[in-house]
Amino acid sequence: MCGKPGFALPGNVDPRPGESQATSPAQAEFVICDQAIDITFVPTAEGWLYLAILLDAHSRRVVGWAMADHLRAELALGALAMALRVRRPPPGLVHHTDRGCQYTAEVYQEALARCGLVCSMSRSGECLDNAMAESFFATFKAELVGARAWPTRAAARTAIFEWVEVFYNRQRAHSALAYRAPVTFEEDMLLLSGHAA
Repeated sequence: MCGKPGFALPGNVDPRPGESQATSPAQAEFVICDQAIDITFVPTAEGWLYLAILLDAHSRRVVGWAMADHLRAELALGALAMALRVRRPPPGLVHHTDRGCQYTAEVYQEALARCGLVCSMSRSGECLDNAMAESFFATFKAELVGARAWPTRAAARTAIFEWVEVFYNRQRAHSALAYRAPVTFEEDMLLLSGHAA
């Protein structure tokens, strides 16, 4: 994204045995992150629907998302692929995840490396390291999911698409963005950068 970097978080620690080591500067005290990604679940009468989202850390916009009836690495790869199509980030962008098996999977790490993204991972057992994504899901569950259960995964997919793309990205005001929606914030930043040039 244009503008200033995203959020800072404590640097990485050594992974558990068998886990992939993030390629971000593990020695750094803090890492500035440009993207945050995570996965949650939504109940339906057919079973769980899993949602992976990738947030732009500067604008809070959901730039990538994917839904599936499983938690395999392909779910996270789907959100990453969408974000890459939407943003076309330059090499060196810091991509922050927790230590879920989807993100430590060799196929996911290889996809990041091919795109030149720098992987940053939460410390083991530290959910606050991914607070931006966790905050998004708290809002998502409070405003959309609540006590509701959809009859089908297809019905949940439709509602989630509308909430993310129509409401959250384009209408929902964020205090961190001076009470603007993510898309409006990005448009304002582009106008400002155009006037500065």
